[in-house]
Amino acid sequence: MSLQEIAPGIVRLPLSIANVYFVGTKGSPWFLVDAGTPGYCDRIQNAAIGLFGEDAPPEFILLTHGHFDHSGSAWELAEAWHVPIYAHYLEAPYLTGQSPYPPKDPTVGGAMAFLSRFFPTKSTRLQPHLRELPQNGEVPGHPEWQWLFTPGHAPGHISLYDSARRVLLAGDAFATADLDSLIGLITQRQQISRSPAPFTCDWVAARNSVQSLANLQPYVVGCGHGSPMSGSDVASELNDLAVNFPMPEHGRYVPDPAQTDERGIRYVPPSVPDSLPKLIAALGITAALVAVLVFKVKTNKQILEPDADLA
Repeated sequence: MSLQEIAPGIVRLPLSIANVYFVGTKGSPWFLVDAGTPGYCDRIQNAAIGLFGEDAPPEFILLTHGHFDHSGSAWELAEAWHVPIYAHYLEAPYLTGQSPYPPKDPTVGGAMAFLSRFFPTKSTRLQPHLRELPQNGEVPGHPEWQWLFTPGHAPGHISLYDSARRVLLAGDAFATADLDSLIGLITQRQQISRSPAPFTCDWVAARNSVQSLANLQPYVVGCGHGSPMSGSDVASELNDLAVNFPMPEHGRYVPDPAQTDERGIRYVPPSVPDSLPKLIAALGITAALVAVLVFKVKTNKQILEPDADLA
């Protein structure tokens, strides 16, 4: 899929399962929001050259959070461009190898939760490029933007907001496709929905973050997953999500959230029994046994039947 301008000076580039955003205009300082999964350095660089010209690297890379689908190409890009990578200080433990993220929860239910069983869990290490965002909410060198603390999906998750234009880059605080639905996941039909469920480690915080973003009444939203949306209906749809936030009925982090701080994980609730791997294993064993029995039956039949040439 090609580049898409979602508002003047804000361009989306979809990469496999997540989006990155170029913020700025040609001839002026610009920055990159998120960095996709590993392996997309060249594609992001080529898109940047098309937008801003040769020898026009960004001032910095800004991560909404450090999950593998948002930070995977960040280190390689920072090396190539010689620029820093900004993230919230509560994300730093997971971007330096100090701590793993709270474990993903495939038992929470839904299409993305099922697929998460096959997603990597290895953390990204971004030293020596990693920098902490200023704690006053400013985006360095870009006073029109402010970053907002929106935890829940990740301990140090942030969103970006341009209040003058009512443009919100929400990361994974919510999505613009229903990732819990297989049809929604495949078609990517525009729909404001909750954050990717299997990686959300604090559901109360996630709901509160959506409520705080809904209060902004954005006109344009760009998320980490799904196509950007704009228009007068955006604010009302986001408000509906905030008012009727679909808390999961079950899952590892539903009764109790993960507890984290600037050092990383302090506590995670016990894992919830996941019967699916055992079911898949049982089906695999059954299929193998059936194949063996079929083979034996065919072999025995060949032994018992007389050779036509000897009859």
